[in-house]
Amino acid sequence: MAQLPTIGNVNIAVIGLGYVGLPLAIEFGKRVPTLGFDVNEARIAELQRGQDSTLEVGAEDFAAAEQITFTTSPADIARANVYIVTVPTPIDEHKRPDLSALCAASRTVGSVIAAGDVVIYESTVFPGATEEVCIPVIEEISGLKYNQDFFAGYSPERINPGDKVHRLPDIVKVTSGSTPEAAAFIDDLYGLIVTAGTYPASSIRVAEAAKVIENTQRDLNIALVNELALIFEKLNLDTSEVLAAAGTKWNFLNFRPGLVGGHCIGVDPYYLTFKAQSVDYHPEVILAGRRINDSMGGRIADRLIRMMTKAGIHVVGSRVLVLGLAFKENCPDIRNTKVIDVCRELEDFNVTVDVYDPWVSAEEACREYRINIQRELQAGRYDAAVLAVAHDEFISMGVEGIREYLKPEHVLFDVKSVLPADQVSGRL
Repeated sequence: MAQLPTIGNVNIAVIGLGYVGLPLAIEFGKRVPTLGFDVNEARIAELQRGQDSTLEVGAEDFAAAEQITFTTSPADIARANVYIVTVPTPIDEHKRPDLSALCAASRTVGSVIAAGDVVIYESTVFPGATEEVCIPVIEEISGLKYNQDFFAGYSPERINPGDKVHRLPDIVKVTSGSTPEAAAFIDDLYGLIVTAGTYPASSIRVAEAAKVIENTQRDLNIALVNELALIFEKLNLDTSEVLAAAGTKWNFLNFRPGLVGGHCIGVDPYYLTFKAQSVDYHPEVILAGRRINDSMGGRIADRLIRMMTKAGIHVVGSRVLVLGLAFKENCPDIRNTKVIDVCRELEDFNVTVDVYDPWVSAEEACREYRINIQRELQAGRYDAAVLAVAHDEFISMGVEGIREYLKPEHVLFDVKSVLPADQVSGRL
């Protein structure tokens, strides 16, 4: 059996430098030799300049990571002995796991991995994916044998984009390995950078399952309050007031209704349900929650249209301002944003939709969604506005600031319930 590296001689390569991979590479680069690898040449060029368009890593962190090098060349990472894969794992148009990036990264690792090396996966997957999908790819490309020539582990990412309080070192890290020795090594490795501590799982499959249910649980809780919001609308009750009253009980869980997008909560449950169906179990509760949350963009648009009609505003040919495109507040991430569902539904009513989001790249929005982000707003132009994302800038504007851009007869809908209830036309 090949010999594992020691903590004293590790040379790490992080494969994929997005929201997850870059903070990880930077933290390791503060302590051990680290290579950051990505196939996106523009991304590598900005990182080499000490810039991060995701805004997750600041100049001081780049400066502190004295042992990091960024590259697009697979040949460069051949000198590593630990490979950490942090590529995206989205879903396809049929809501099935898309493992193409994961398999491509595994082929890259397979082309350079040597005897004794360790590969660790952080990308969200279904239980079993690491050993059933990824490892066979590495074995085929490398000609090496799993747990004899090389070893593996899984340590689920817990990055929360835009969160400046819960950073990588401050979040407990679940770790696992393919052998007891590999598990111990991987746990020690993450212990170098995670001050909050680690939690060694008993197996790779347990660690994979733990990750996928973290966001499934959140998804279901949000689906519940979204359904409550739909019920309370028909009962003429303010959802925020009901939740505030119920929240006075010590064990009431504080979830809020809203749009559920992003690369985790709106995606991960489909990985679990895909695996469940493969073993002849049809999930009911999880998929019911997904259906509710996936429907919310259309429901919000329908409600806005009804409110405009009741206010005597001619819907066809009207102009609506949507405030926010990112999937969450104070973050430029537009992956799987459900704000786009609101926009598309409104457009189906022949409404002209203008989107304003100071956090989002106009080029990325156009490329991903064919949305032209407004950079300047014209006063008194809009028949309605939807506060879709609770960016600090929008909260600071307040109702009066937003109304500067609305016509005298207008509708203002607050998806996030951050504006005073008595000063808006409606809220979720």
